[in-house]
Amino acid sequence: MPLNETVVTELSRLGADLVGFADLSELPTETRSGLPVGLSVGVGVPRDIVGGITEAPTPEYWAYYNSGQENLDKLAKAGAEYIRSLGFEAFALTRENVKFVAPLRSELPYKTVAARAGLGFIGKCGLLTTPEFGTAVWFSVILTNAPFYCAVPIIESKCGHCIVCRDACPAKAISGRLWRVDTDRDEFLDAAKCASFTRGRAKQLLGVDWPLCGRCIAVCPRTKYYLEGKSP
Repeated sequence: MPLNETVVTELSRLGADLVGFADLSELPTETRSGLPVGLSVGVGVPRDIVGGITEAPTPEYWAYYNSGQENLDKLAKAGAEYIRSLGFEAFALTRENVKFVAPLRSELPYKTVAARAGLGFIGKCGLLTTPEFGTAVWFSVILTNAPFYCAVPIIESKCGHCIVCRDACPAKAISGRLWRVDTDRDEFLDAAKCASFTRGRAKQLLGVDWPLCGRCIAVCPRTKYYLEGKSP
């Protein structure tokens, strides 16, 4: 069995819904921990959790957020361990291992690896948008030196003229500008404004001191396809 297929089979068994392989060799060595390949591992957010988000985050979404992120970390660690068992280096870029170069800006964003792995594009809301789940999918990353066949990177948005997320954003943090691989995030998303507003509202509504919302996920037309069990 080819190496890519072998690892996808194992990660799927462990709970992954999406697996992609990204060539990271052109990125700075320190950014990728000296390893040239990034595996993007995605898990879809359940339809009932996303569908329950109307105007504000729900207690169910917060509960799933905690368990879902924890499970992603476990998945990445198990995947890295499996790759090491095959004789290669592997490092799980779990939440505890993510390095930040500035507030709300990580050194190697999960969505960057996912786009380079061909799994989707970055939408106007700043989230990775996939054919299978729309924006209702969360990712982790495994860095490795295993000789995987890597995908053709996705380098531009397919949002077109859609501004549904912009209009629905309660923080008014989305500019409506299209993403391209060379576009800085600040040009299409004010992350600080998003975090400040959503943290305050989540604390008021749920007693949670965390920037929690999910509105842009729920309203995205591509997410709607997933919620309705349709293909885009």
